[in-house]
Amino acid sequence: MIELRPFKTLGGANHGWLNAKHHFSFASYHDDARIHWGNLRVWNDDTIAADSGFPPHPHADMEIVTYVRKGAITHKDNLGNEGRTEAGDVQVMSAGTGIAHSEYNRESDETQIFQIWIIPTSRGEAPSWGAKPFPKGDRSGRFVALASGFEDDTDALPIRTDARVLGATLKAGETAEYALGGARYGYLVPSTGAVEVNGVRVGARDGAAIHEVDVLRVTAIEDAEVVLVDSA
Repeated sequence: MIELRPFKTLGGANHGWLNAKHHFSFASYHDDARIHWGNLRVWNDDTIAADSGFPPHPHADMEIVTYVRKGAITHKDNLGNEGRTEAGDVQVMSAGTGIAHSEYNRESDETQIFQIWIIPTSRGEAPSWGAKPFPKGDRSGRFVALASGFEDDTDALPIRTDARVLGATLKAGETAEYALGGARYGYLVPSTGAVEVNGVRVGARDGAAIHEVDVLRVTAIEDAEVVLVDSA
């Protein structure tokens, strides 16, 4: 089963400094049919104006993965962590027992991010934060784990959940496969470009909710950058 969720159907709000689109119920947007997908709870598509951002605010018991699509995001938290994550790179915050952080676009142009929240499978652990570059050339033509709760994904940023976040860059006509497994939940969004997922066309920033599919076959209709969450 693959359910297409076109970008134009997403919820959201434009706050001026922030133009937010929500794949799942979030803030003032609520849709009983789009609460979560497996352990995946939030997928926000945020455009943040220059010299603006999210002031300090708390989180707890959530795995928060930020994939930077354009520009850069600067993180600072009450644990003393601080870092700037650029386009194509990834940061992970395991909120654990509680953490307060800010995220600002300190750049001279807008920043675009996917922010992905996944429900943890373990609670009561100390909060943590980390970031890592993932060169697009290293994931050319294949899916690479960017953040993962599986020990075998040694190059991925660790998260405390039965899930992984993957990325792939595909040239037009190129195909990448991923063994999802029929019991798992997949959610795929092209950051740029358009793809076919097992014959279903998915455009830039559309969502594809996938379940009961053993193997994903993703073919680029045009040059594309794809993000996929595989969760229990």
